[in-house]
Amino acid sequence: MAISYPLSLPTHTGIAQVEFRTTNAVAYSRSPFTFAGQAHAYAGQMWAADVSLPPMHRADAERWVAWLISLKGQLGTFYLGDPLGASSRGLASTFLGTPVITNQAGGTISVTGASASKTGWLLAGDYIQIGTGSSATLHKVLQDANTNAGGSASLEVWPHVRGTRSGSIAASDAVGNFRLSSNETSWSVNNASIYGISFSAMEAV
Repeated sequence: MAISYPLSLPTHTGIAQVEFRTTNAVAYSRSPFTFAGQAHAYAGQMWAADVSLPPMHRADAERWVAWLISLKGQLGTFYLGDPLGASSRGLASTFLGTPVITNQAGGTISVTGASASKTGWLLAGDYIQIGTGSSATLHKVLQDANTNAGGSASLEVWPHVRGTRSGSIAASDAVGNFRLSSNETSWSVNNASIYGISFSAMEAV
């Protein structure tokens, strides 16, 4: 069967640790005389992550190794999200409704069709996913968001929504598209026949 991207993460072992990083394209200049500075924000915003897998024997490790090699370096993409952020802390994990994007302006998106009159529908730090498949993007909610009686809400999110997006949003099991940060894939094996596997990833922008 042909390999089709984006791939889902293997689930037979779980992840030992993942470190997420946010990168913003901001130019900052500072006077060497007064130390007064000026910052200019550009449109670029991107996720990055370092993933570490638990120590494992060959039967489990080879499935991960095959998965990594199947990405063919930076060619292929895969889904990645915060394992502990699969459910929102806000009420959206239980009372989602059918929210769809109606408007966007940088880091602010408007949605309708959400569950009506919910205080704390999404809380700061919750994740949402916009789109599916190769168009799926992962976003973090930056401020608590409530819905009004009509099921509308305004969300402040990071990263900014790129391009013109429409359609539904998901507040559970949110993932985005990532690719490996390097074209080189590596793993280690010690004298106790234990495999060590880790990899770095960046958002597929």
